[in-house]
Amino acid sequence: MQADRFFSSTRGRIVEELRRRGAASAVDLARTFGLSPNAIRQQLVVLERDGLVEERSVRRGPTKPTLEFSLTAAADRLFPQHYDRMLNAVLHEVREQDGSYGISRIFAGIAKRAAAKTRERIQTPGVEGRAAALTDMLRSGGVNAEYNLIEGGFELREHNCPYAAVVKEHPEVCSVIHQVLDDAVGGEHVQTESLATGGKECRFEVKA
Repeated sequence: MQADRFFSSTRGRIVEELRRRGAASAVDLARTFGLSPNAIRQQLVVLERDGLVEERSVRRGPTKPTLEFSLTAAADRLFPQHYDRMLNAVLHEVREQDGSYGISRIFAGIAKRAAAKTRERIQTPGVEGRAAALTDMLRSGGVNAEYNLIEGGFELREHNCPYAAVVKEHPEVCSVIHQVLDDAVGGEHVQTESLATGGKECRFEVKA
């Protein structure tokens, strides 16, 4: 399970500890995990970049302010919410009543709206501007995503999927990101790895 792999990593264990504590400093976390504060800060920088943690300055007695870290709303989506069970039940009912066509029609509509929303967000011209805007939008939806520039375009990597449990039974879910890449980002893309088929992540190569 992708979520299991994340939570077995140092960053994943930090996320779990912050959820348990509510908030903690790098020094607090270093004591918990037996690591140096600098090693913890390096992990927190990545988590903050990915939109999973945020920092604030607090006073602990008469000493100078301390930076404490807490989880964002996006991080909550990493934990089981049981929404996938409800979605699975709904899609099963749709398939029973309208067959595969009913499922495809639903996700065609979702993909069309997602592509339109993404086009509105992508205002910066150029390959990197489009890649950054798309990545930010995915992160706001609970996907731990990042991009790398490659020759002629960029590589998009999704390290988790909020709908991983649903995709196995209803692969139509994946049609949304493909239509977003086709209609909102443009160019040509190919998926080189998929969580749905046992990969460690979803990976796309997008050529402008």
